[in-house]
Amino acid sequence: MNIQKFYDHVYDWVIRFGPKFLVGLIVLFAGLRLINLLMRWSRSRMQKRKIDATIKSFIMSLAAVVLRVLLILGVMQIMGIEMTLFTALVGAFGVAAGLALSGTLQNFASGVLIMLLKPFKVGENITTGGLEGTVTSIQIFYTIVETFDNRVLIVPNSQLSNQLIINTSRKGTRRLDINLKFPNNVSVKQVKSVIEKSLDKSEHCLKSPEKRVGLGEIQPDGYLMAVSVWVNAHGFRDTQLAVQETLFEDIIKAGIKIPGL
Repeated sequence: MNIQKFYDHVYDWVIRFGPKFLVGLIVLFAGLRLINLLMRWSRSRMQKRKIDATIKSFIMSLAAVVLRVLLILGVMQIMGIEMTLFTALVGAFGVAAGLALSGTLQNFASGVLIMLLKPFKVGENITTGGLEGTVTSIQIFYTIVETFDNRVLIVPNSQLSNQLIINTSRKGTRRLDINLKFPNNVSVKQVKSVIEKSLDKSEHCLKSPEKRVGLGEIQPDGYLMAVSVWVNAHGFRDTQLAVQETLFEDIIKAGIKIPGL
């Protein structure tokens, strides 16, 4: 008898709520599909209008979250889940959720500040936490940075807004500093002449601002020639290697002795 009552209750529930539950699931999956299509369409439109990549990634991330939340609330209404019950549950867990999400909310607020103040943009090179890389995306809670050795850093926005960030590409150019050591019996003027000619013919070195080459430090067993030349910020590491290689080859060709060789 009890089993029959159980079956009757299940049957009544299926008849009363089954269609709503089924429709809710259909709306949920269709809505998620529609949101994905809308996101792709919006991304394509923004790209055609050449909207700033920094703004585009942030808006797309924010819109996706908002649309999904609205979809879930709509599905709950379709399924007949009382919003008063939902509100009561939210109120009951509000304090705990607030404490748990305090860091997340801080990341969101920091993301908004990054968008407004623009300390860096998508495509720029920054140094954070002792690591340098290129900003590839700014999301609502975190920023993605790809290092030059192909590592992906997922950095919370709150961390980026509360610590020192070095933007190494904002100005478009960087100064490359190189110190070269020579023995005391090698003429400083000769070394300086060879270095200047080598830098002048290098396609990596900019003509302006002017390069600086001079005696940087005198040591008991030799001296250091300080070389400062301006190069493009993007590709800085590759430029550094190429310039150093050219300098080394030209110095050897000039017959100038390098310590240790």
